[in-house]
Amino acid sequence: MTSKERVMAALEHKQPDQIPVDFNGHSSSGISVQAYQRLRKYLGLPSSPLYIYDVIQQLAIVESDVLDLFGIDVFQLGCEYCYYPDYWQDWELHDGTPCKIPKHIQIQKNKNGDYEIYSKKGALLGIQKKGCLYFEQCYYPFADSDRQEFDDLSEYMGEFLWGYVTKPPAPLGFDEEGLKQRANEARQLRLSTSRAIYANFGGKLFEPSAYLYRMDNLMMNLALNPNAMHRLYDALLSIHLHTLALYLQAVGPYIDVLGLVGDDLGMQTGPLLSPNMFQEFFLPRYKILIDYVKNHYPHIKICMHCCGSIASFLPFLIDLGIDAINPVQISCNGMEPQKLKQEFGNAITFWGGGCDTSYYLTNGSPDEIRNHVRQNIRIFHSGGGFVFQQVHNILANVPPQNIVAMFEAVNECNS
Repeated sequence: MTSKERVMAALEHKQPDQIPVDFNGHSSSGISVQAYQRLRKYLGLPSSPLYIYDVIQQLAIVESDVLDLFGIDVFQLGCEYCYYPDYWQDWELHDGTPCKIPKHIQIQKNKNGDYEIYSKKGALLGIQKKGCLYFEQCYYPFADSDRQEFDDLSEYMGEFLWGYVTKPPAPLGFDEEGLKQRANEARQLRLSTSRAIYANFGGKLFEPSAYLYRMDNLMMNLALNPNAMHRLYDALLSIHLHTLALYLQAVGPYIDVLGLVGDDLGMQTGPLLSPNMFQEFFLPRYKILIDYVKNHYPHIKICMHCCGSIASFLPFLIDLGIDAINPVQISCNGMEPQKLKQEFGNAITFWGGGCDTSYYLTNGSPDEIRNHVRQNIRIFHSGGGFVFQQVHNILANVPPQNIVAMFEAVNECNS
């Protein structure tokens, strides 16, 4: 099987020839720039420019030599931009390490040595304080608002950190020229790789509303001001549907997996929302987005990103037609691998859950990690419905020998 065939077999609940493996296939299966730099050195690979494609999370593009070495089956649309020098500008981490970030992202350093990002209207959207590893959102446009109408919502989508700081191929837009270039990039990538191509669209509803209001305000509004929140989500849905149609017009023929409706709905202990609230505000709108893809591009599989303890939501997501869920946070309540596979393994693909990052990958020994990975593979891989990835991104403090041990265990299971 080719990598693409292997991934698609797993998504169709057929037993592939090997365990399909994802690393850097989307922005929750990647690696922080510090960990990536140490990994390349540990592997004896030549030093190369560190391309930070996700500036907020400080994720580095994983280059082809690492993907080949670990036998990775997925490629993230947009990461081919590491081969376009003109797309990048020089930057440096707080410790002075030189790196590259997209040219369209403007970052300022304040008198305290903190990095700051401002919107076009001059609002301080996010800050990476000196000594910290990531940017944090610090401005919420609707935090003090009691607005009831959202006809102007599109004007605010760039007024919060996660809406303003975009990833490659941004700043390409959805005008005629932007769509033409997006289509050409996707076509060339399809011709150049046998890996499955994963495209991150987003289409989030819950998370943007949290970015607009701040989480405490959002939760109160959902409970106390539901009519206004329905109007907000209708406006968001309208924006997403319009953009989704244009996006898939350009890249749809060339991609295999679409990251869609990627809202984080879980905590460590359980869902953030009651089933009733989830069904009232989000389920019908998710369905509209998912049905659009299924009806117009039936060859595309849909993968939802949703962190936390979400087992109680899985029946709803399966009914919607979601093909896969990531990152499968197996350390959370109710997310035990055996339970998930037994209850849902025939209906949804677990794209993740291969190695727990909260303890094992960060704190475990290489032998502990190998045993942990083998155990999870034994549970998840049988009968298809499993794509291996660690639980979310590999963070800055993960030792390189632990990363290698994780992928070695997968390759041992494949041999």
